Amino acid sequence: MELQTALQELELASIAKKLSPGAASNIRTWLTAPYLAEYAPAVAEHILAGKWAELHDVFWTTIPFGTGGRRGRLYPIGTNAINDRTIGESAQGLADYVREVVGDKPLACAIAYDTRHRSRDFAELCAQIMAASGFKVWFLDGYRSTPELSFAVRYKNCDCGIMITASHNPPTDNAVKVYWSTGGQLLPPHDTNCIDRVYGIEEIKRIGWAEGIASGQIEACQEEVDRAFVAAVICQSTPGPRDLKIIYSPLHGVGASAVCPVLEAAGFEDVEVFGPHAAPDPDFTNVPNRVANPENAIVFDAMIARGKQIQADLILATDPDCDRLGCAVPQSMDRNAAWSTLTGNQIGALLTDALLAERKAAGTLHPKLYVVKTLVTTELIRRIADAYGVQTAGNLLVGFKYIGGEMDLRGPKDFVFGAEESYGFLAGDHVRDKDAAVASLLLCELAARWKALGKTLLQQLDALYVQFGCHSESQVNVQMPGEQGMDAMKALMAKFRSDPPTEIGGIKLARVRDYFNNTATIPGGRPLPLGGPIGELVILDLASDGNYVAVRPSGTEPKVKFYMFACDPPLPERELAAVKASQIARMKMFAEDLRKFSGV
Repeated sequence: MELQTALQELELASIAKKLSPGAASNIRTWLTAPYLAEYAPAVAEHILAGKWAELHDVFWTTIPFGTGGRRGRLYPIGTNAINDRTIGESAQGLADYVREVVGDKPLACAIAYDTRHRSRDFAELCAQIMAASGFKVWFLDGYRSTPELSFAVRYKNCDCGIMITASHNPPTDNAVKVYWSTGGQLLPPHDTNCIDRVYGIEEIKRIGWAEGIASGQIEACQEEVDRAFVAAVICQSTPGPRDLKIIYSPLHGVGASAVCPVLEAAGFEDVEVFGPHAAPDPDFTNVPNRVANPENAIVFDAMIARGKQIQADLILATDPDCDRLGCAVPQSMDRNAAWSTLTGNQIGALLTDALLAERKAAGTLHPKLYVVKTLVTTELIRRIADAYGVQTAGNLLVGFKYIGGEMDLRGPKDFVFGAEESYGFLAGDHVRDKDAAVASLLLCELAARWKALGKTLLQQLDALYVQFGCHSESQVNVQMPGEQGMDAMKALMAKFRSDPPTEIGGIKLARVRDYFNNTATIPGGRPLPLGGPIGELVILDLASDGNYVAVRPSGTEPKVKFYMFACDPPLPERELAAVKASQIARMKMFAEDLRKFSGV
């Protein structure tokens, strides 16, 4: 009776346009499909309570796989939410696809989870599903980092891996990231093929947790993997000064399980874990705005105050799953110096130069070495690599999975460093994902070396600008949530491709690189083949060399990202302050013009 009433109310709501046709269709399936029967009462309850806004939000689409997996808001029902059903579909689809590709042989899967709401529940669910599908499950039973999961896949010779985390998203969210046997996230054709299996899942098979543990089908391995992971990261360490006072924040996430043991093993003894951010907390209670993202300079404010109080040399912060690293540094060696945060591009440039300088000093520099970056990561990295005579792989879409893929394509033997602007870095071949533990190690070693020479990281960054040209980068993010936001994003990207602005910030447009259609177009000319990767990205090259704008929809959140790049040639140090100021003003004009063009 209740179900029939709910179906009748659903039809009336659909006619009254309280729901989109897609939402109504998905809700109808959840009410009537036998394989979704356990969720039907909750769906009916929502309908009978008239919760149309909530129903539309969680049913208007099927939650997609983005740059880093399947990510979204937690809600107990819905195709467009993270819940037992959407997590279960993801695990079952992965299991089915891996067995289809690998064939009839013993299979294994590594699983880990972070500190977010329900992360442990979802990790157990995935373990039960993978075990029911015949996989040996290696379970990291405790809050662990995403890069350690990538390492575990490789270390345990697994066929795939699952990480339960929503990275730096708000506390309302969670997600599942899936990994291939390489330890990297899924690349073509595996990504789209696996997604097809996920979307077609009806039955989800699982065994009991106790049964899986008792039979050995699910086995905890965190202590063994912890030791091996730290040892692998420490392989990237080099001898040198260790006199450095460090403040470290895990931003209420898992980072202390990775960064602290690595720094200790490397000989950094003066490390203070920032107390207000130390406890695992899915609500990120003590982080400003509860957004635990080291890209946001505001998260460092309280730590900088503490740093001034104890005369710290370096402040580090990792995002909740410890694959991104941000930092704050004093502007000079003066005890009363002001502090600044570094961007992901700036950290990437500093570490690129440091690693290549070490190679040069050791006599191991050769032209087959290579660094890797994405299309929206600073070109300063390429200019540094060119000066050392090594290669740069930089024609890559956004997402560290492409950096990991490039490592496997070229071979890890000659890999030096990978970086992306969103604070992701990697040295070494122990993982195929960004790793904030190894990045923390490298940055501390670099800061200690420059401290011993009487310089800060900011002063070294200025030296790079003098040598290679001053580079500035900035971002503008425009939120576009919901079904209307998705339509608006598609329309905006089409507008940038077909009818772009003729100038930005007073600089004329020189070329449009459209990676969706894989074409390059000069204003007034016809499209020519671009020869790049294919993805939803448009780059607007401006007439002043090194100045350009990139536009793409986020792969993890409902927003469009504008990446802005300003560049000036090498210059005397005395002119640097004025050029920096002019670039800040230039990018402000870029942002104003982009917002005006986009109508936001």
